[in-house]
Amino acid sequence: MNQDQVKEKLLAIEDAPLDFSVIFSGKRSKRVNGLYKPDTREIIIHNRNFSESGGGEENTNLLLYTAIHEYAHHLHACARGGHLSPRAHTAEFWAILHGLLEKAETKGIYRDVFSGSTDNEASRELETLTETIRKKYLTENGSLVKELGQLLLKAHELCSAIGGRYEDYIDRVLRIPRQAANLAVRMYQYNLNPETGADNMRFLAGISNEEKRQAAENALLTGKSPDTVKTALRQKPEDDDPQRRLEKEKIRLERTIASLTKRLEEVERELAET
Repeated sequence: MNQDQVKEKLLAIEDAPLDFSVIFSGKRSKRVNGLYKPDTREIIIHNRNFSESGGGEENTNLLLYTAIHEYAHHLHACARGGHLSPRAHTAEFWAILHGLLEKAETKGIYRDVFSGSTDNEASRELETLTETIRKKYLTENGSLVKELGQLLLKAHELCSAIGGRYEDYIDRVLRIPRQAANLAVRMYQYNLNPETGADNMRFLAGISNEEKRQAAENALLTGKSPDTVKTALRQKPEDDDPQRRLEKEKIRLERTIASLTKRLEEVERELAET
């Protein structure tokens, strides 16, 4: 697979507002498989990382994952007027990447190696291990924390009955952070599904709006990543007013044009100096 074919596949997954280049470095890197340069909108792939180890189909899939990862950076930069913040791997970035991977899997461009469709020993072993982790640790831990919330509610009642402060009991007897105790109580009160896992239940317990909380829980249960769910929660609802939508798009386009104009001036200046 060459760099032009990779770009073609990326555009088949999702079109980009700004053009970009895919470049095979012809090098091997021990640090990274690829990188994205927002100033020049270049996706650099160290293709020798994939050609010098065994397994042709597996390497092609890993190369595509790297390309999609860097393409997510490009789309993230496009959404921000052509620029990226110093901290590139934000929740918003991971949400973009996970969305691209889902589209690529649906279109048959990228193979979901975790689906168990690969009939080999390692795939079957990983599938069994995943089931063990989900049932024995994620779900059971979620159930335990939820039960803890129920017991803490009872402890609150008993503290009042003996004339003690519940907060003092949490601080000096149980010696657990109050925030953790409060989240456990809300997990029980909200009747959260332990199958999402204890960490995701803590996130869900922080959503006060019942409708949004239920939607977030359903998204997690249907396979959406935590970053995808968190990013969707932060997004504002679509503006129904066509004029306001066009005005916002105009502002975004003006910012993009300004960014491209600035870059064009820099390139022209560099060319004049050479």
